[in-house]
Amino acid sequence: MRHKTTTQKQIGPVKQRFVVLDALRGFALLGIILANFPEFSLWTFQNHATPDIHHLTADNMVQALLCFFVDGKFYTLFSLLFGIGFSIIIGNAMSRGADGRRIFYRRMTVLCLIGLAHLLLLWSGDILLLYALMGMLLPLFWKCTDRQLLRWAAFFLLLPVAIDLSRWLTGYSLADGCYEAWWAACDRYGVTEENFGTWLRDGQSYGAMHSFLMQGAVERIWEFVSGNRYFKVLGLFLIGLYIGRQRLYANLHECREWLRKVQKIGFAMGLPLSVFYTWSSIGGHPWGPVVHSLLYALSVYPMGFAYAAAFCLLYENTMRERFRTELLKTFERFTIHKDTNKREVLVWNLLAQPGKMALTCYLSQSLCGVILFYGIGFGMGADTSLWMTELWALGVFIMQIALCALWLRYFRFGPLEWIWRMLTYGQWLKLRKEQNP
Repeated sequence: MRHKTTTQKQIGPVKQRFVVLDALRGFALLGIILANFPEFSLWTFQNHATPDIHHLTADNMVQALLCFFVDGKFYTLFSLLFGIGFSIIIGNAMSRGADGRRIFYRRMTVLCLIGLAHLLLLWSGDILLLYALMGMLLPLFWKCTDRQLLRWAAFFLLLPVAIDLSRWLTGYSLADGCYEAWWAACDRYGVTEENFGTWLRDGQSYGAMHSFLMQGAVERIWEFVSGNRYFKVLGLFLIGLYIGRQRLYANLHECREWLRKVQKIGFAMGLPLSVFYTWSSIGGHPWGPVVHSLLYALSVYPMGFAYAAAFCLLYENTMRERFRTELLKTFERFTIHKDTNKREVLVWNLLAQPGKMALTCYLSQSLCGVILFYGIGFGMGADTSLWMTELWALGVFIMQIALCALWLRYFRFGPLEWIWRMLTYGQWLKLRKEQNP
């Protein structure tokens, strides 16, 4: 019995958390809800005229800002964090003498089931299923050297450009079969081009919503294949694995020069090329799919990496100044500076709250989108402007920060994180925190 208890301790969940990772994950969740809510509000599915530069509306400007600052960048952050998390789980298990790969495969299996349920029961835009399936490939790269990891990452990130070029030259695409299967599913459930953009708003029952989700699941597969999303995700996972293996997040002060270089190069490439990427996205790829794919690779990834580096530099500067302030707190003349620093630290802690409950927050964002915009909820979809949609997204995220902070005062994990961990490690985990008398 004593041996069994020891083994359970060996394969328990990671206890040490890094605020910078949780805060960065919270920041990524903000970008994800901003990117996803236009689909929940059905704004994406409406017929919008190509913006006229001489007659820009508020929605046109918001759309351009989303393409420039948000599109792809925050999913890049989330994917990097996934790869970092993999390295932490494997490293923690190995340090305790447990089989880290077996634990990780169990974790991915549970995530796969959660993602499948999310896709089929709540929202067709799920990303968890793809993350789980691609995550199962990560152990194959565990023994690669750092240089090999980066080479494989570059290969997978640039491979979509080569595939799109081949598709353009040959006229053959693997996505064609998926596209046909998607519209066959639409025919089966009565979804047409005319009612596609309003089905979820007009449907007054979950049955109607579920019929749309069934064809939406096939559409999601087509999106993954046509966009070569699986290669992009795997490449970003591998960069995250490299970062996690180096434990860069735990040594931000020593990595400041490296972070500055990533920030400088990332913004130098990403900012100007994002102008062209935005124009290509809004204009319906006027220079062709190959150029659009190349612009994506050369603008979205550098901007995402620059976001991560800038975020870490800001965090490191705040923590370093906080340490300096603590050394000098006996002097009255530093009181104002100390209070300012406390406010800065509070910002990181607030962002870290949803970051600690990322799975719960991601799925609850979907639930909020359904309640706000679908016919089984308040039915505001299809008629809500894009700028108002983004205000709703910000409101939901602020609410999540408050609720997560309240929840984590009394509980150790988010509700879905608690279930996920117990299914992964096969043991009961205490949820409620012990309150001091």
